[in-house]
Amino acid sequence: MKHIGENVVRIEAAALHALADRIAGPMAETFNSAVELLCACRGRVVVTGMGKSGIIARKIAATLNSTGTPALFMHPVEAVHGDLGMVVRGDVVLALSASGESEEILRLLATIKRLQVKLISFTGDAVSHKNSKQRSGKLSTLAAAADVALDCSVAQEACSLGLAPTASTTTMLALGDALAMSLAERRGFKEEDFANLHPGGKLGKQLARVEALMHTGDAVPRVAPKTKMPDVIYEMSRKKLGITTVVDGEKLVGVISDGDLRRLLEKRGKDVLDLTAGECMTKTPRTISGQEFAATALALMEEKKITSLIVVDSAGKLEGIVHLHDLWGTELM
Repeated sequence: MKHIGENVVRIEAAALHALADRIAGPMAETFNSAVELLCACRGRVVVTGMGKSGIIARKIAATLNSTGTPALFMHPVEAVHGDLGMVVRGDVVLALSASGESEEILRLLATIKRLQVKLISFTGDAVSHKNSKQRSGKLSTLAAAADVALDCSVAQEACSLGLAPTASTTTMLALGDALAMSLAERRGFKEEDFANLHPGGKLGKQLARVEALMHTGDAVPRVAPKTKMPDVIYEMSRKKLGITTVVDGEKLVGVISDGDLRRLLEKRGKDVLDLTAGECMTKTPRTISGQEFAATALALMEEKKITSLIVVDSAGKLEGIVHLHDLWGTELM
Protein backbone atom coordinates (compact mmCIF):
# COMPACT_ATOMS: atom_id res chain seq x y z
CA MET A 1 0.00 0.00 0.00
CA LYS A 2 2.83 2.40 0.72
CA HIS A 3 3.94 2.06 -2.90
CA ILE A 4 0.48 3.13 -4.07
CA GLY A 5 0.59 6.16 -1.79
CA GLU A 6 4.09 7.04 -2.97
CA ASN A 7 3.04 6.71 -6.60
CA VAL A 8 0.03 8.99 -6.10
CA VAL A 9 2.21 11.71 -4.60
CA ARG A 10 4.85 11.36 -7.32
CA ILE A 11 2.25 11.61 -10.09
CA GLU A 12 0.72 14.73 -8.53
CA ALA A 13 4.17 16.24 -7.94
CA ALA A 14 5.03 15.66 -11.59
CA ALA A 15 1.80 17.41 -12.60
CA LEU A 16 2.77 20.41 -10.47
CA HIS A 17 6.27 20.51 -11.96
CA ALA A 18 4.72 20.51 -15.43
CA LEU A 19 2.37 23.34 -14.40
CA ALA A 20 5.28 25.40 -13.05
CA ASP A 21 7.14 24.88 -16.33
CA ARG A 22 4.11 26.11 -18.28
CA ILE A 23 3.74 29.22 -16.12
CA ALA A 24 7.44 29.95 -16.55
CA GLY A 25 7.34 29.27 -20.28
CA PRO A 26 4.55 28.83 -22.83
CA MET A 27 1.71 29.92 -20.51
CA ALA A 28 3.53 32.94 -19.05
CA GLU A 29 1.77 35.52 -21.20
CA THR A 30 -1.65 33.96 -20.66
CA PHE A 31 -1.08 33.69 -16.91
CA ASN A 32 -0.06 37.35 -16.74
CA SER A 33 -3.18 38.28 -18.71
CA ALA A 34 -5.30 36.49 -16.10
CA VAL A 35 -3.53 38.36 -13.28
CA GLU A 36 -4.06 41.72 -15.01
CA LEU A 37 -7.72 40.92 -15.71
CA LEU A 38 -8.34 40.05 -12.06
CA CYS A 39 -6.37 43.06 -10.86
CA ALA A 40 -8.51 45.36 -13.02
CA CYS A 41 -11.74 43.80 -11.70
CA ARG A 42 -13.91 46.48 -10.10
CA GLY A 43 -16.42 43.97 -8.76
CA ARG A 44 -15.85 40.52 -7.33
CA VAL A 45 -14.27 37.35 -8.61
CA VAL A 46 -17.07 34.79 -8.93
CA VAL A 47 -15.53 31.32 -8.77
CA THR A 48 -17.58 28.36 -9.96
CA GLY A 49 -17.12 24.67 -10.52
CA MET A 50 -19.03 21.40 -10.28
CA GLY A 51 -18.20 18.33 -8.20
CA LYS A 52 -14.55 18.06 -7.15
CA SER A 53 -13.76 21.17 -9.20
CA GLY A 54 -16.39 22.97 -7.16
CA ILE A 55 -14.62 22.05 -3.93
CA ILE A 56 -11.38 23.47 -5.35
CA ALA A 57 -13.30 26.56 -6.50
CA ARG A 58 -14.50 27.19 -2.93
CA LYS A 59 -10.94 27.06 -1.66
CA ILE A 60 -9.70 29.42 -4.37
CA ALA A 61 -12.45 31.91 -3.50
CA ALA A 62 -11.45 31.70 0.17
CA THR A 63 -7.77 32.27 -0.65
CA LEU A 64 -8.61 35.28 -2.83
CA ASN A 65 -10.71 36.79 -0.04
CA SER A 66 -8.00 36.31 2.57
CA THR A 67 -5.40 38.00 0.40
CA GLY A 68 -7.36 41.11 -0.49
CA THR A 69 -9.34 40.13 -3.60
CA PRO A 70 -13.12 40.10 -2.98
CA ALA A 71 -14.45 36.75 -4.20
CA LEU A 72 -17.37 34.37 -3.77
CA PHE A 73 -18.24 30.83 -4.75
CA MET A 74 -21.27 30.26 -6.95
CA HIS A 75 -22.66 26.75 -7.30
CA PRO A 76 -23.46 26.29 -11.01
CA VAL A 77 -26.69 24.33 -10.42
CA GLU A 78 -28.04 26.83 -7.89
CA ALA A 79 -26.94 29.61 -10.24
CA VAL A 80 -29.49 28.64 -12.88
CA HIS A 81 -32.19 28.53 -10.21
CA GLY A 82 -31.73 32.12 -9.10
CA ASP A 83 -28.17 32.53 -7.83
CA LEU A 84 -27.00 34.01 -11.13
CA GLY A 85 -28.00 37.30 -9.52
CA MET A 86 -24.62 37.04 -7.79
CA VAL A 87 -22.97 37.97 -11.07
CA VAL A 88 -23.12 41.62 -12.11
CA ARG A 89 -21.31 43.83 -14.58
CA GLY A 90 -17.78 44.52 -13.45
CA ASP A 91 -17.28 41.03 -12.00
CA VAL A 92 -14.90 38.42 -13.36
CA VAL A 93 -15.97 34.78 -13.49
CA LEU A 94 -13.37 32.09 -12.84
CA ALA A 95 -14.79 28.76 -14.04
CA LEU A 96 -13.20 25.36 -13.29
CA SER A 97 -13.93 22.25 -15.32
CA ALA A 98 -11.37 19.55 -16.11
CA SER A 99 -13.20 18.52 -19.28
CA GLY A 100 -14.35 22.01 -20.17
CA GLU A 101 -17.69 20.42 -21.08
CA SER A 102 -19.49 20.33 -17.73
CA GLU A 103 -23.12 20.90 -18.66
CA GLU A 104 -23.84 22.83 -15.47
CA ILE A 105 -21.02 25.30 -16.24
CA LEU A 106 -21.87 25.68 -19.91
CA ARG A 107 -25.43 26.73 -19.04
CA LEU A 108 -23.95 29.84 -17.42
CA LEU A 109 -22.11 31.03 -20.53
CA ALA A 110 -25.07 32.82 -22.14
CA THR A 111 -25.67 34.95 -19.05
CA ILE A 112 -21.96 35.66 -18.61
CA LYS A 113 -21.73 36.87 -22.20
CA ARG A 114 -24.97 38.88 -21.93
CA LEU A 115 -23.64 40.71 -18.89
CA GLN A 116 -20.32 41.27 -20.70
CA VAL A 117 -18.51 39.75 -17.74
CA LYS A 118 -14.96 38.59 -18.38
CA LEU A 119 -14.37 34.84 -18.11
CA ILE A 120 -11.22 32.96 -17.06
CA SER A 121 -11.25 29.19 -17.42
CA PHE A 122 -9.29 26.38 -15.77
CA THR A 123 -9.60 23.34 -18.01
CA GLY A 124 -7.64 20.30 -19.06
CA ASP A 125 -7.11 21.76 -22.53
CA ALA A 126 -3.46 22.13 -23.46
CA VAL A 127 -3.80 25.80 -24.39
CA SER A 128 -0.42 27.15 -23.32
CA HIS A 129 0.73 28.28 -26.77
CA LYS A 130 -0.84 30.89 -29.00
CA ASN A 131 -1.05 28.24 -31.73
CA SER A 132 -2.47 25.65 -29.31
CA LYS A 133 -5.55 25.06 -31.47
CA GLN A 134 -3.34 23.58 -34.15
CA ARG A 135 -1.19 21.79 -31.56
CA SER A 136 -3.86 20.20 -29.37
CA GLY A 137 -6.87 19.97 -31.66
CA LYS A 138 -10.34 21.31 -30.87
CA LEU A 139 -10.68 23.28 -27.64
CA SER A 140 -13.36 22.47 -25.11
CA THR A 141 -16.46 24.67 -25.16
CA LEU A 142 -15.50 26.43 -21.93
CA ALA A 143 -11.91 27.16 -22.98
CA ALA A 144 -13.06 28.43 -26.37
CA ALA A 145 -15.56 30.80 -24.70
CA ALA A 146 -13.10 32.15 -22.14
CA ASP A 147 -11.38 35.52 -22.44
CA VAL A 148 -8.36 33.86 -20.82
CA ALA A 149 -8.02 30.06 -20.92
CA LEU A 150 -5.52 28.55 -18.47
CA ASP A 151 -4.04 25.12 -18.95
CA CYS A 152 -4.60 22.62 -16.11
CA SER A 153 -3.86 19.56 -18.23
CA VAL A 154 -2.13 16.56 -16.63
CA ALA A 155 -0.33 13.62 -18.18
CA GLN A 156 -2.34 11.23 -16.00
CA GLU A 157 -4.57 11.12 -12.96
CA ALA A 158 -3.09 9.53 -9.86
CA CYS A 159 -6.15 7.25 -9.59
CA SER A 160 -5.16 3.78 -10.79
CA LEU A 161 -8.44 3.61 -12.73
CA GLY A 162 -7.82 7.00 -14.27
CA LEU A 163 -11.26 8.10 -13.10
CA ALA A 164 -11.13 9.98 -9.79
CA PRO A 165 -9.94 13.60 -10.16
CA THR A 166 -6.61 13.67 -8.34
CA ALA A 167 -3.69 15.21 -10.20
CA SER A 168 -6.09 17.46 -12.12
CA THR A 169 -7.69 18.95 -9.00
CA THR A 170 -4.28 19.35 -7.35
CA THR A 171 -3.15 21.30 -10.41
CA MET A 172 -6.25 23.50 -10.32
CA LEU A 173 -5.69 24.24 -6.64
CA ALA A 174 -2.04 25.16 -7.21
CA LEU A 175 -2.92 27.37 -10.19
CA GLY A 176 -5.53 29.16 -8.06
CA ASP A 177 -2.94 29.77 -5.36
CA ALA A 178 -0.49 31.03 -7.99
CA LEU A 179 -3.07 33.55 -9.23
CA ALA A 180 -4.00 34.67 -5.71
CA MET A 181 -0.40 35.20 -4.62
CA SER A 182 0.49 36.99 -7.85
CA LEU A 183 -2.52 39.27 -7.33
CA ALA A 184 -1.51 39.99 -3.75
CA GLU A 185 2.00 40.91 -4.86
CA ARG A 186 0.67 42.98 -7.75
CA ARG A 187 -1.57 44.97 -5.38
CA GLY A 188 1.12 45.47 -2.75
CA PHE A 189 -0.79 43.38 -0.19
CA LYS A 190 1.15 43.63 3.08
CA GLU A 191 1.36 41.88 6.42
CA GLU A 192 -0.84 44.49 8.07
CA ASP A 193 -3.52 43.96 5.40
CA PHE A 194 -3.44 40.24 6.12
CA ALA A 195 -3.78 40.95 9.85
CA ASN A 196 -6.84 43.14 9.26
CA LEU A 197 -8.55 40.29 7.39
CA HIS A 198 -7.74 37.69 10.08
CA PRO A 199 -8.88 39.17 13.42
CA GLY A 200 -10.03 35.86 14.91
CA GLY A 201 -8.43 32.61 16.01
CA LYS A 202 -4.77 31.86 16.59
CA LEU A 203 -3.62 33.72 13.50
CA GLY A 204 -5.54 36.82 14.51
CA LYS A 205 -4.02 36.74 17.97
CA GLN A 206 -0.51 36.40 16.59
CA LEU A 207 -1.11 39.38 14.31
CA ALA A 208 -2.66 41.53 17.04
CA ARG A 209 -1.54 45.14 17.31
CA VAL A 210 0.17 46.48 20.39
CA GLU A 211 -2.63 49.03 20.81
CA ALA A 212 -5.12 46.19 21.26
CA LEU A 213 -3.10 44.67 24.12
CA MET A 214 -1.61 47.60 25.99
CA HIS A 215 -2.70 49.07 29.33
CA THR A 216 -4.16 52.55 28.95
CA GLY A 217 -5.68 55.37 30.98
CA ASP A 218 -5.63 55.00 34.77
CA ALA A 219 -4.05 51.53 34.44
CA VAL A 220 -0.79 53.15 33.32
CA PRO A 221 1.50 54.09 36.23
CA ARG A 222 2.76 57.64 35.84
CA VAL A 223 4.56 60.20 37.96
CA ALA A 224 6.04 63.65 37.38
CA PRO A 225 9.80 64.30 37.36
CA LYS A 226 9.52 66.08 40.75
CA THR A 227 7.62 63.25 42.45
CA LYS A 228 9.43 61.98 45.56
CA MET A 229 10.54 58.35 45.53
CA PRO A 230 8.15 57.15 48.28
CA ASP A 231 5.25 58.23 46.05
CA VAL A 232 6.96 56.66 43.03
CA ILE A 233 7.22 53.33 44.85
CA TYR A 234 3.57 53.58 45.88
CA GLU A 235 2.48 54.19 42.26
CA MET A 236 4.54 51.23 41.02
CA SER A 237 3.11 48.97 43.71
CA ARG A 238 -0.46 50.15 43.11
CA LYS A 239 -0.43 49.57 39.32
CA LYS A 240 1.39 46.21 39.57
CA LEU A 241 3.33 46.44 36.29
CA GLY A 242 6.80 46.57 37.81
CA ILE A 243 7.45 49.91 36.19
CA THR A 244 6.27 53.50 36.15
CA THR A 245 6.44 56.12 33.47
CA VAL A 246 7.78 59.59 34.19
CA VAL A 247 5.88 62.22 32.24
CA ASP A 248 6.07 65.95 31.76
CA GLY A 249 2.45 66.74 31.01
CA GLU A 250 1.65 63.97 28.49
CA LYS A 251 5.18 63.61 27.10
CA LEU A 252 7.27 60.64 28.19
CA VAL A 253 10.60 61.74 29.68
CA GLY A 254 11.71 58.53 31.38
CA VAL A 255 10.84 55.32 33.25
CA ILE A 256 11.68 53.70 36.56
CA SER A 257 11.53 49.91 36.79
CA ASP A 258 11.75 47.46 39.67
CA GLY A 259 15.27 46.70 38.50
CA ASP A 260 16.23 50.37 38.53
CA LEU A 261 14.91 50.65 42.09
CA ARG A 262 16.85 47.63 43.33
CA ARG A 263 20.08 48.91 41.83
CA LEU A 264 19.54 52.35 43.41
CA LEU A 265 18.89 50.82 46.82
CA GLU A 266 22.04 48.69 46.57
CA LYS A 267 24.08 51.76 45.62
CA ARG A 268 22.59 54.48 47.85
CA GLY A 269 20.54 52.70 50.49
CA LYS A 270 17.71 54.60 52.17
CA ASP A 271 19.00 57.89 50.76
CA VAL A 272 17.08 56.96 47.63
CA LEU A 273 13.88 58.01 49.39
CA ASP A 274 15.10 61.61 49.40
CA LEU A 275 15.45 61.69 45.60
CA THR A 276 12.91 62.56 42.91
CA ALA A 277 11.70 60.51 39.95
CA GLY A 278 13.63 62.80 37.61
CA GLU A 279 16.87 62.00 39.44
CA CYS A 280 16.32 58.23 39.37
CA MET A 281 14.70 57.59 36.01
CA THR A 282 16.12 56.02 32.86
CA LYS A 283 15.96 58.86 30.37
CA THR A 284 16.01 56.81 27.16
CA PRO A 285 13.54 53.96 27.71
CA ARG A 286 12.61 51.44 25.04
CA THR A 287 9.37 52.45 23.34
CA ILE A 288 7.11 51.09 20.65
CA SER A 289 4.26 52.34 18.47
CA GLY A 290 0.76 51.10 19.12
CA GLN A 291 0.53 50.20 15.41
CA GLU A 292 3.29 47.60 15.68
CA PHE A 293 2.47 43.89 15.87
CA ALA A 294 2.55 42.01 19.15
CA ALA A 295 5.25 39.81 17.62
CA THR A 296 7.45 42.87 17.15
CA ALA A 297 6.95 43.85 20.81
CA LEU A 298 7.86 40.35 21.96
CA ALA A 299 11.00 40.28 19.81
CA LEU A 300 12.11 43.63 21.25
CA MET A 301 11.50 42.46 24.82
CA GLU A 302 13.52 39.30 24.22
CA GLU A 303 16.35 41.22 22.56
CA LYS A 304 16.61 43.82 25.34
CA LYS A 305 15.73 41.36 28.16
CA ILE A 306 12.93 43.57 29.49
CA THR A 307 9.34 42.81 30.50
CA SER A 308 7.58 46.06 29.56
CA LEU A 309 7.54 48.47 26.65
CA ILE A 310 6.22 52.01 26.78
CA VAL A 311 3.81 52.84 23.95
CA VAL A 312 4.13 56.35 22.55
CA ASP A 313 2.91 58.19 19.48
CA SER A 314 5.16 59.82 16.89
CA ALA A 315 5.49 62.96 19.06
CA GLY A 316 6.54 61.03 22.16
CA LYS A 317 3.17 61.33 23.90
CA LEU A 318 2.49 58.50 26.34
CA GLU A 319 -0.25 56.15 25.12
CA GLY A 320 0.16 53.03 27.25
CA ILE A 321 2.30 50.14 28.44
CA VAL A 322 2.45 46.61 27.03
CA HIS A 323 3.74 43.97 29.46
CA LEU A 324 5.15 40.53 28.72
CA HIS A 325 2.14 38.99 30.49
CA ASP A 326 -0.15 40.72 27.98
CA LEU A 327 1.42 38.68 25.19
CA TRP A 328 0.69 35.28 26.72
CA GLY A 329 -2.81 35.18 25.27
CA THR A 330 -1.54 35.81 21.74
CA GLU A 331 -0.03 32.29 21.54
CA LEU A 332 3.29 33.82 20.53
CA MET A 333 4.88 32.31 23.63
